[in-house]
Amino acid sequence: MSKVSPKLACAFFRASGDDEPVREWLRALDDEICKVIGKDILKVQWRWPISKPLVGAFGEGLYEVRSTHDGNIYRVFFCIEATTMVLLHGFAKKTQATPKREIDLARTRQRTLRRKS
Repeated sequence: MSKVSPKLACAFFRASGDDEPVREWLRALDDEICKVIGKDILKVQWRWPISKPLVGAFGEGLYEVRSTHDGNIYRVFFCIEATTMVLLHGFAKKTQATPKREIDLARTRQRTLRRKS
């Protein structure tokens, strides 16, 4: 019997040393919020490629998982490296438009990741 696996593996972006910003951000959130975001990430892993309303695209290989819990909006930016979904940056969204600083931080981490490859 063959084991069924998701289409994408999942990994946390590593900054300097063992710093994993998205993992740390998730650990700071309430357990219920974490479960919602985790389920949404898992859906992306299994159903890739997938688009709105669950996944938004920012071009140049940058995407976001779009999660909502109790009227609050959460985003996790990611990119795809080979067959791995790399979680770059997570934040609670408080405005209609995605703040430029959040996109810029995700793109910086994406470039850092590509330089390491």
